[in-house]
Amino acid sequence: MNRHEQFLATTLPAGFYWFNEPANYRLDHGLEIFTDDKTDFWQNTHYGFRYDNGHCCLVKTQGDFSFRTRVSFQYEALYDQCGLMVRADAENWIKVSVEQEEGQNNRLGSVVTNLGYSDWATQDIPSSQQEMWYQVRRRGSDFLIESSFDGRTWRQMRIAHLHQIPDELKIGLYACSPISGGFRCHFRFVDMAENDWYYEANPSEIDIK
Repeated sequence: MNRHEQFLATTLPAGFYWFNEPANYRLDHGLEIFTDDKTDFWQNTHYGFRYDNGHCCLVKTQGDFSFRTRVSFQYEALYDQCGLMVRADAENWIKVSVEQEEGQNNRLGSVVTNLGYSDWATQDIPSSQQEMWYQVRRRGSDFLIESSFDGRTWRQMRIAHLHQIPDELKIGLYACSPISGGFRCHFRFVDMAENDWYYEANPSEIDIK
């Protein structure tokens, strides 16, 4: 399971493949994606629309895992975004990213989509932040989603649950531009490893006073 990929060759590493391949990308000491326009991942909630045409570089996996990446980005338009994707199918998935917004802050957030309905949990971060580290760890049907500004200090964003998970999940990198394309992001590496997320105590053993 342990695997470190830096995208050093001119082709995708073994087992990786494109879902909605972008018209323009580059492989060499990382994966650079240049987004197509009107690309997004969202299902139903609040807005009523359904998009499943963002760019993903995915690899199939079974069982628990830890998945990490580092990405830098140069936003071009509102709602540009890039980060990690965990995908069962079009109606069941998780994404974590920073999304471009107006003003001095962007939105660091995660979307969890279950049974065709997306949610969105966010926090403001300075728009000057142009690099992020992300990590997703799986334990059964539960996922710990974390982010970092430096790859050393990690902050929990949320613990989430997917209600429908097939035997084989897809995990990887994603980018999209809901308004106009040309957004450039540069993924430096991906690390895949065994899950190291465990509960510190059995909830039934916690003494609540």
